[in-house]
Amino acid sequence: MQANIQSLLEQAQQMCETRGARFTITRKKVLELMLKHGGAISAYDLLDKLKETDTAAKPPTVYRALDFLLEQHFIHRVESQNAFIACNDFSDTHQLQLFICEKCQEVQEIHSPQIQQSLNDQARLNDFQIKTQTVEARGLCHHCRVD
Repeated sequence: MQANIQSLLEQAQQMCETRGARFTITRKKVLELMLKHGGAISAYDLLDKLKETDTAAKPPTVYRALDFLLEQHFIHRVESQNAFIACNDFSDTHQLQLFICEKCQEVQEIHSPQIQQSLNDQARLNDFQIKTQTVEARGLCHHCRVD
């Protein structure tokens, strides 16, 4: 897992260099914390984790880093939880579908071309231009259904 985290951080660094974006130490640390956390996390929980290594960190520090990471498509916002999740694929600016477990709060990112195509078709039929979309489906994960 640590090797995968390191690989994603290196990929993010390379993508920022290619885009001419500054991948500062704080931005990298926030992304690393999110990758290590593995699920959805609130900005204030991230702040608490960041303060363990940067006692001067304040809410604007985290919010600026989150805004940057969202802009770069390295993370996603989980609207219904007012939280964020690290993206599991930096390779493109894919649209997002999430499965959210109502019991354990685990968030699973999926990529369904069929869901995306259906939304695009509906937008075209309704003369609507989609700028961003996140589909959130709530229910119970396999682990919680078995318990």
